[in-house]
Amino acid sequence: MKRLQLGTISLVLLLIILTKSSTTNAVEDDSVKNEESDKEEQNHVPNSTSSYGIEMVGEMEEDEWEMVQKRGNQFVVNEKPFYINGFNTYWLMVFAVDESTRGKVTEVFQQASSVGMTVCRTWAFNDAQWRALQKSPSVYDEDVFKALDFVVSEAKKYKIRLILSLANNWEAYGGKAQYVKWGKDAGLNVSSDDDFFSHPTLRTYYKNHVKTVLNRVNTLSNITYKEDPTIFAWELMNEPRCTSDPTGDKLQDWIQEMAFHVKKIDPKHLVEIGVEGFYGPSTPHRTQFNPNSYATQVGTDFIRNHQVLGVDFASAHIYADSWISQQISESHLEFIASWMQSHIEDAEKHLGMPIIFAEFGVSSKDPGYNATYRDNLITSVYKTILNSTKKGGSGSGTLLWQVFPEGTDNMDDGYAIVLSKSPSTSAVVSLQSSRLALFNSMCSSKFQWSCKKKKVIYDPHDEF
Repeated sequence: MKRLQLGTISLVLLLIILTKSSTTNAVEDDSVKNEESDKEEQNHVPNSTSSYGIEMVGEMEEDEWEMVQKRGNQFVVNEKPFYINGFNTYWLMVFAVDESTRGKVTEVFQQASSVGMTVCRTWAFNDAQWRALQKSPSVYDEDVFKALDFVVSEAKKYKIRLILSLANNWEAYGGKAQYVKWGKDAGLNVSSDDDFFSHPTLRTYYKNHVKTVLNRVNTLSNITYKEDPTIFAWELMNEPRCTSDPTGDKLQDWIQEMAFHVKKIDPKHLVEIGVEGFYGPSTPHRTQFNPNSYATQVGTDFIRNHQVLGVDFASAHIYADSWISQQISESHLEFIASWMQSHIEDAEKHLGMPIIFAEFGVSSKDPGYNATYRDNLITSVYKTILNSTKKGGSGSGTLLWQVFPEGTDNMDDGYAIVLSKSPSTSAVVSLQSSRLALFNSMCSSKFQWSCKKKKVIYDPHDEF
């Protein structure tokens, strides 16, 4: 990436200096044991660690901006693996509406790209709220749509791809409650917010929104959204739950219909659901990994949900401080490790697809919170992903909740990370980006992911 060339090289060189002395002896032992293997593969692996970083930057500049695809349980771009260190900033479209706040969108992408982040998850919905995109069913505010155009266009400038979520389970930005309200206003016999999932008219409202967004022609780039590689994936809904049907049948039927609907309009982009990852009735032996007993009753069913035709990869969220206890505890880290590992195993053994931990973080409002604990939690999450990537596993990335620029304190829910004000956290994020970028550059799908077996001067996954 041209904007990051000097910064990336500096990071790589710094990483080499810091790790070379501690890894030399181990590498020498490995080189003796694997001499024949090294000779066989030396045509595919650079001889110098420093060349990885330089070649990586060159390739990133030269590669065309192509669609992210899925191959087995990994993401690929241009026949190379694409492991993700990313973030959430949900309010980008709303801030892009007004000239006075639009610059904050650029600041987010600048700061995230400066630490190597490559994917952002954000909202492509705002239903009947302040600066609403969809003012009423199928009625849109063109100025807000142009703001979303700006978000997509600006993301591309910083080589950041977008996961665009299409609706909300919660009332913020409208959500399923607003769809039900629209239904009531139209005289429909609806009462529960969960009627969003089952009433045919409300389903039509949602499907029309999907069709409108996917077929949108960006006024800045003149590229139709469904043709734009800047969009990494479509998310059906943010954290869907259907508590009125703990069996999960109602939500499952909705997922089946909507995943097919998205794929019919746009077969080129990847699709994910947006669930939090709770295990349900179809896998009672896995419910032991849920954070609490209530999680089994919210109508989601991780493995069953992701076996739907048209769903390309799995998602899960991680919030020990809201699911288990608000009080900061080391037990939260133990839960996070088991939660992540169980989902990675299921993605590998039962689903055969990648998984992204699409939201994770810890709130500064939690009792006992401090920045060191936050860094430890982020490090723990990153380490679990690295342990999967070095094996060619399904653990394909994480998205921090959430990265903010300076001057947006009024939007902070306690989880916001301002990288420019958080040097220790920024360093943790940057190191993870460097490791994943190095791994991506050293591997190629045409070698059938054999890179995980190669012995190199520096293995970025061995120590954290």
